[in-house]
Amino acid sequence: MSTLDAIVVGSGPNGLAAAVTLARAGLSVTVLERAETIGGGARTAELTLPGFRHDICSAVHPMAFASPFFSEFRLRERMEFVTPEISYAHPLDGGRAALAHRDIALTAEGLGRDGRAWQQMFGPLVADGRALAEVTGSALLRAVGHPVATLRLGLRALEQGGPLWNLRWSGDAAPALLSGVMAHAVQPMPTLGSAAAGLALATHAHAAGWPIPIGGSQSIIDTLAADLRAHGGTIETGIDVTDIRALPASRLVLFDTSAAGMARIAGDRLPDAYRARLRRFRFGNAAAKVDFALSAPVPWTNPDLVRSGTLHIGGTRPEVARGERDVATGRIPRSPYVLASQPTTFDPSRAPAGRHVLWTYTHVPAGSTVDPTEAITRQIERFAPGFRDVILASASSSAEGLEVYNPNYVGGDIASGAGSFAQLLARPVLSPTPWRTPAKGVYLASASASPGPGVHGMAGWNAAVTALRDEFGVAAPPSLAPDGAQHVA
Repeated sequence: MSTLDAIVVGSGPNGLAAAVTLARAGLSVTVLERAETIGGGARTAELTLPGFRHDICSAVHPMAFASPFFSEFRLRERMEFVTPEISYAHPLDGGRAALAHRDIALTAEGLGRDGRAWQQMFGPLVADGRALAEVTGSALLRAVGHPVATLRLGLRALEQGGPLWNLRWSGDAAPALLSGVMAHAVQPMPTLGSAAAGLALATHAHAAGWPIPIGGSQSIIDTLAADLRAHGGTIETGIDVTDIRALPASRLVLFDTSAAGMARIAGDRLPDAYRARLRRFRFGNAAAKVDFALSAPVPWTNPDLVRSGTLHIGGTRPEVARGERDVATGRIPRSPYVLASQPTTFDPSRAPAGRHVLWTYTHVPAGSTVDPTEAITRQIERFAPGFRDVILASASSSAEGLEVYNPNYVGGDIASGAGSFAQLLARPVLSPTPWRTPAKGVYLASASASPGPGVHGMAGWNAAVTALRDEFGVAAPPSLAPDGAQHVA
């Protein structure tokens, strides 16, 4: 049997990004996937009732237009997205809601006396949008290439990640709106990790919006897989890789697995000192998920919420912070933070005519076995009385269940590693090229490596470009543009 150039273990967005890059460089590439279907955290499937298609993990994609990899790949030209005019929203009691429009001026107008402060915070970040995407899309040690964007983000993260985080605000709507997006990091608040992640995501919401793929997240995966196959790559499913020594001969092995998964599979191919460093890499707290099939749209008290692609449900900033603090200390929150999206508002193909799907998850301690259905339902009912009456069916997964579904979600950590500031800086180790391991030809190409979680393909792309340079002497990354197209920077 001839030796392959590269094997990629795992077919999530990062694994496929790595495989596409290597195949575009002319290498022979095979992707091996444990499950029977490809996609990792970007699969779409019928989970509740026939005809209702639910995104299994990711649903809305802030990085689809911002990711440098997807920009080079021209993802938005290859498939169809819809971008809601309201990127995300935050319901408050009494029928109020804070709305993050793509138009930053319109957002500021809706925030009343805090509107000017919002514009002052995000206006410069949006102006630096492209540079900010490059800063947050690579190892943070490379941020020196964009000092102004890095400084602006850093100063704002210090403010919103520390004890002065309320100093800028005089009302409750703006801080709640920002806290909702900061909570994506599954970190206590205020902390630098939650602030940096939230500020970056909120900037993308104003710069290009948070797009929703028509047909579900699986459409992104299918588009990547089609390009890989068009350039000679192959994909094999139902292959559970447990030992690197059992793999076919190849010059490269790239792991779209957790750092712990790579250490287990690679074994003594990795030096003891490096494996010890990987053991210090920490996994974070968890998500627990519920998908709903609905007979009608969610009956939000505030009708503007229907126009938002994403909702952060949890009340005021102190309430959201208290819930995330409970999770960090190992408790199930009494009033949980809930992340929700009703994609059928924008993409009716996901459900039978007149019906809807609702995607939700909440945060829980790592390894939790608690079914979140009732807690999520109750929190949505707080802002949408009558929600229970439109539920046709639901499917839930505890944190433990998420790890069973995907072993890379250690303890239910869908980020494949805690999003603390320290681990955003050193992910999984402190290095300007954290995708490279000391073992020749072995690379980490997953969310456990910089830049971390999200459907952006950047960890896979960075790992592949590093491997091409290290192992094949290829200095310039291959073009990722559609065949026959010329890329314009």
